[in-house]
Amino acid sequence: MDATVQKPQRGRVLWLNVVTVISAAILIGAEVFGAAFAAGWAFANLFQLGEYGVHILQATFFLLGVAVMVRFILNARRVEPFTER
Repeated sequence: MDATVQKPQRGRVLWLNVVTVISAAILIGAEVFGAAFAAGWAFANLFQLGEYGVHILQATFFLLGVAVMVRFILNARRVEPFTER
């Protein structure tokens, strides 16, 4: 009986790709979340929803921004893989 245990090969981290994706996510995230808060304020004032309306719309647009950022990271990982096999 063979007593050796084969360990699964782990990929090497491609740090240049990781840094590229994180840098782009920071830049795009600043734009997305800034636009989310501005849009919440603008739409609430346009439709005269009051202070609570501003916060509700900002939270709604913030959650949409989170969904956008998650999709961005997942798609960016496909283009710029984080590991090499």
